[in-house]
Amino acid sequence: MHSVVNSALYRDGIRVSTPTGLAETYRELREQPSGMAWIGLARPTESELLSLAAEFDLHPLAVEDAMEAHQRPKLERYGDTLFVVLRAARYLDAVEEVDFGELHVFVGPDFVITVRHGAAPGLSGVRSRMEATPDLLKLGPEAVLYAILDAVVDGYAPVVAGVQNDVDEIETEVFRGDPDVSRRIYELSREMVEFQRATRPLVGMLHGLIAGFSKYGTDDELQRYLRDVADHVTHISERVDGFRQALSDILTVNATLVSQQQNTEMRALAEAGFEQNEEVKKISSWAAILFAPTLVGTIYGMNFQHMPELSWRFGYPFAIGLMAIVCVTLYLVFKKRDWL
Repeated sequence: MHSVVNSALYRDGIRVSTPTGLAETYRELREQPSGMAWIGLARPTESELLSLAAEFDLHPLAVEDAMEAHQRPKLERYGDTLFVVLRAARYLDAVEEVDFGELHVFVGPDFVITVRHGAAPGLSGVRSRMEATPDLLKLGPEAVLYAILDAVVDGYAPVVAGVQNDVDEIETEVFRGDPDVSRRIYELSREMVEFQRATRPLVGMLHGLIAGFSKYGTDDELQRYLRDVADHVTHISERVDGFRQALSDILTVNATLVSQQQNTEMRALAEAGFEQNEEVKKISSWAAILFAPTLVGTIYGMNFQHMPELSWRFGYPFAIGLMAIVCVTLYLVFKKRDWL
């Protein structure tokens, strides 16, 4: 599949050509020394990246990084070429998850190459915005880099809003006693770790980029734009740090509430067990008391011919008295032990 999403040549902020392939882009750029090439690729092949590296003298280490996703956000300079890795994010409402994409940007004296991994971010809006403002686009590749950075940072705002809503919902679920809230807290905490890894390095990267632009005499207006992006990134980074702390606090509160609920349930079970035990003791006591006369009656009811008390005049009163004495004795014993 052809991975070149869009390729164009610009002069003084105006698109002058739309080549259909990399080879045509190289040829037309050589024919227009004052022009700038902006090449956008999505999941390019190794051969395409090696072709770009040979044409624009890209550093092998940067090309190797661009071939593989899962790079950390960073800014590196190789001679006249800047290599920037960005982590874009978007909030998926349907599943309430944060989806991360990766963007690699090569910025040279007369070219910008973007290599996109993942669904986010789409750069067609960035290109349309720049083409609609030729005064900004004619500032060169640095202006394109600013626009890309601005688009990535602006894309964080809906994510922050979505996460804030999730945190609010989680707080409600925690105090409502939702049993699945712990898993949701854990999953959102993992996403915030990824979000933090995407945003925190941008603060230092942008300040380094501003310092480099000052050193190389980049337009003052463009530097002001970059400072505005840096302010937004700082704010986003602080919000993400706040989310992580809030989720950590919520997890602690949830653990405390779960522990309290478990203690309450265990106390209720213990009380129920105690009450049941008391009932068992009462039943057992009465069963023992009733068993005593039954035992005596059973013995004297066997009707053997040779029984010592069978012909005794006081045999019957003796048996009845024995039953009564045993029952009263057992009753007093169980009563003393609070079984009755």
